[in-house]
Amino acid sequence: MTLNCAFIGFGKSTTRYHLPYVLIRKDKFHVAHIFRRHEKPALEQQPEYQHIHFTSNLDEVLGDDSVKLVIVCTHADSHFDYAKRALEAGKNVLVEKPFTPTIAEARELFELARSKGLTVTPYQNRRFDSCFLTTRQVIESGKLGQIVEIESHFDYYRPTAETKPGLPQDGMFYGLGVHTMDQIISLFGRPDHVSYDIRSLRNKANPDDTFEAQLFYGDMKAIVKTSHFVKIDYPKFIVHGTQGSFLRYGIDQQETSLKAGVMPGDPGFAAHEGEGVLEYVNGAGETVREKVDAVPGDYGRVYDSLYETLVNGAPNYVRESEVLTNLEILERGFEQASPATVTLAK
Repeated sequence: MTLNCAFIGFGKSTTRYHLPYVLIRKDKFHVAHIFRRHEKPALEQQPEYQHIHFTSNLDEVLGDDSVKLVIVCTHADSHFDYAKRALEAGKNVLVEKPFTPTIAEARELFELARSKGLTVTPYQNRRFDSCFLTTRQVIESGKLGQIVEIESHFDYYRPTAETKPGLPQDGMFYGLGVHTMDQIISLFGRPDHVSYDIRSLRNKANPDDTFEAQLFYGDMKAIVKTSHFVKIDYPKFIVHGTQGSFLRYGIDQQETSLKAGVMPGDPGFAAHEGEGVLEYVNGAGETVREKVDAVPGDYGRVYDSLYETLVNGAPNYVRESEVLTNLEILERGFEQASPATVTLAK
């Protein structure tokens, strides 16, 4: 069974992070329409898009009964309105990050979807980063014992920034933290409490560019960090357990390949994904050191998972409770003075 889908938005989110994965899944998806406010003739006429109907009339998309899935790839401040309109038109909806600017809007979308027997979900593609999948595999192997600390970095060295004032949703905590926080939530669930440090260091006129969030789970702590002043790379993930430690250097290279025009399935796509080092004490009391090869990443697995949900009734790959926890952490970070600690209600 092939699902007809449509996109709202035709910027780099659609062309870089979605279409390259959807268009090679011809047995599962057919892109019927793309809504964009303004025509882009040079881009629309590319051979891989010849079968797609482009329109500036959203009613043409939402009024097509054959369309079962609408993907919203617009600026964050329009996610809620477009998703709501698509749900009201009877469409399942996938929404780019952040899902909605507020937790109240997210709850409204979930309730609307439930009332209509539909699915609405965020595009949490970084659950399928190579570096995260590799780290998850090590944790789930049990070789580290009980996890006591995990540290996640997504850093840059970009020490200057032109002035671009905006809302909190335009900063790094929302823009990137929505992914890195989701990775931790997918592993460990809802934390007991969260500490925040959210700052703008490069240009005070801009939204935040530096953050650290500490998520506490009983005796375990997860540290999620981003900075634009890191010249020498940290490990992407550092994990410590009662029986050993794991270091993983190097970030998933899908985005790097996509930016260079190397598409999924092309030779060299997402090459040089890095490796990890695992050192632990085994059951015989011996110290074992292992090289851990990268688990291949694939953002297309979002669409594979969503297909299973829509066609075969499988549970959604991101639970509603995980979405709401993520948004609550993001939203409450800006309600507090920075740095701050917030206790999440059970």
